[in-house]
Amino acid sequence: MSRKIPFFAELVTLLVLIAIPFILPPLGFTPATINRIMIFGLVGIGFDLLFGYTGLLSFGQSAFFGTGGMFAAYLLTQTSFTNVVLAIILGTIVAAVAGYLVGLVALRRTGIYFAMITVAIAEVFFFMEFNPLSEYTGGENGLPGVPSASLGLGFTTIQFKTDLEQYAFFAFWLFVGLVIALRIVRSPFGLVMRAIRENPDRATALGHNIHSYKLVVFIVAAMYAGFGGGLLAVMQGFMPPDAFMFATSGEIVMQTAIGGAGTLFGPILGAATWLLLSDFFQTVLNLGATWKLILGIVFVLLVVFLRRGLAGAFVDLYRLAFGTKKTTSAPAAAVHNTAAATAGALRHKSTRNKSGHIIEAKGLTKHYGGIAANSDIDFAVNYGEIRGIIGPNGAGKSTFFKMLTCEVQPTSGTIKFDGRDITHMNVTDACQIGLTKSYQINQLFERLTVRQNLMISALAELRGTFKLDLLKSLDRVRGLGAQVESTAALVHLTHRLNAPVADLAYGEKRRLEVGLALATSPSLLLLDEPLAGMSAEERVETVALLKSIAQDRTLVVIDHDMDSLFELVERVTVLQEGRILVEGTPDEIKNNAQVQEAYLGGVHGDAE
Repeated sequence: MSRKIPFFAELVTLLVLIAIPFILPPLGFTPATINRIMIFGLVGIGFDLLFGYTGLLSFGQSAFFGTGGMFAAYLLTQTSFTNVVLAIILGTIVAAVAGYLVGLVALRRTGIYFAMITVAIAEVFFFMEFNPLSEYTGGENGLPGVPSASLGLGFTTIQFKTDLEQYAFFAFWLFVGLVIALRIVRSPFGLVMRAIRENPDRATALGHNIHSYKLVVFIVAAMYAGFGGGLLAVMQGFMPPDAFMFATSGEIVMQTAIGGAGTLFGPILGAATWLLLSDFFQTVLNLGATWKLILGIVFVLLVVFLRRGLAGAFVDLYRLAFGTKKTTSAPAAAVHNTAAATAGALRHKSTRNKSGHIIEAKGLTKHYGGIAANSDIDFAVNYGEIRGIIGPNGAGKSTFFKMLTCEVQPTSGTIKFDGRDITHMNVTDACQIGLTKSYQINQLFERLTVRQNLMISALAELRGTFKLDLLKSLDRVRGLGAQVESTAALVHLTHRLNAPVADLAYGEKRRLEVGLALATSPSLLLLDEPLAGMSAEERVETVALLKSIAQDRTLVVIDHDMDSLFELVERVTVLQEGRILVEGTPDEIKNNAQVQEAYLGGVHGDAE
């Protein structure tokens, strides 16, 4: 396959922007409409980073759009400030501060609650603009007299007076905003953004501080909106009060939905479609107030029939026209040989030459209301040991695992890992120090590729819980490629690295589930039913895989397939009704009467 052309998207965008002023005006579209497309496209790019790439639906972008625009307009109309671009930048900074403060509140909740908080905050900003701050914002009159576009260079000032010059000014900032956004989504930071959109709980469990990532993206989206607000004031020569209205936020959301969320180009296409149609319905067809009804119907039809928006439709047409190359499977022997050759290269937090307990729990208890999921458990695993945990359904195995990995806090008791007390540690920090698990039900990033899944996992180990590398290329993360390749080889997925996770067979997904945990470089790996749902042949292969993984690591495994589990582990802990029933070697457990009775329906009251 030929190598992609560097900066292809940027080059195409630049050519389109150069062509627009020569194509659209002859078709009857006014310069003002074209410039508004540039401005709302820029605001939409920021919103797409928030919604399309991070999965955070905000209806509060009007608050930052109005804040940035009003502050810039105030400087340019009510003070002696004359540098237009600097005023817009200062307005953007004020919008960023507002975004930070709003984000601290709104991001305490997720889903619909987050969206509703942003609606409420937008209404608060609208009220503030019309009432307490009307002396500075002009209230219902807005701020007139904003100077036209210009660029102050210190020794001279460049004026943008003609329609073409003004278009060049706004198109330039759209292009800059798009280039920055493309760098962000191609960065390690951008990949974690997509992980948060796909599966925030798993991103957290892999060692990422997702709250910090969400807050930064929220601020970035606020900055895009604030900058766009300043451009609107300059374009119109007037900062209107309706910039703060909920309708403005609604239009930004609808434009992104029409164009296609998660594409960056979608919001530009959506803004062009929305504004060109509204202009056409009002000025060409003279529909009066009916244009809103017609435009609403068009919006519904586009969203229903183009579920991925206009940008998604173009991508689908491209794939239909040129086809896509499918990933082929490598021979099994080659895959296994690759795994054997590279398994030793995989980074991990070594526990070699250590003795004693790597993890130790004392008196571990978890109550949910009046129900005891686990009661007074004393449990310890030695460095380098492979421990199995079994028990009938409802024995409390999953809750016990969640406490060990700090996903849930115990009601009482203590947990020590590698000599430190982690009882009240969160799951993100526990993963960072080498304690993680794979899940009984696959927790993968389904819309991403196998390579991207493993990258997300490895990035937390290589970069820590949070890093502000928005403009850094993934290729420049030292050790990332080697970690991903080694992990893929170890779980026999080298030949599937570029395949979307949704296209994997079930057994491959189970191996990837283990691979995500492995890529964090754990010294203690907890595996929750790694053999669940597998065929007999897949189980044999997975047991061999787990044995290779166990080299220089400590494993704790839960599974219901006792024959496979007993072949793998050195000691077994049996849970019954939230307590430890017995511990011993696989042979001792096989012949234990208490275990046999537990699996036949419960232990008799007189059993010890």
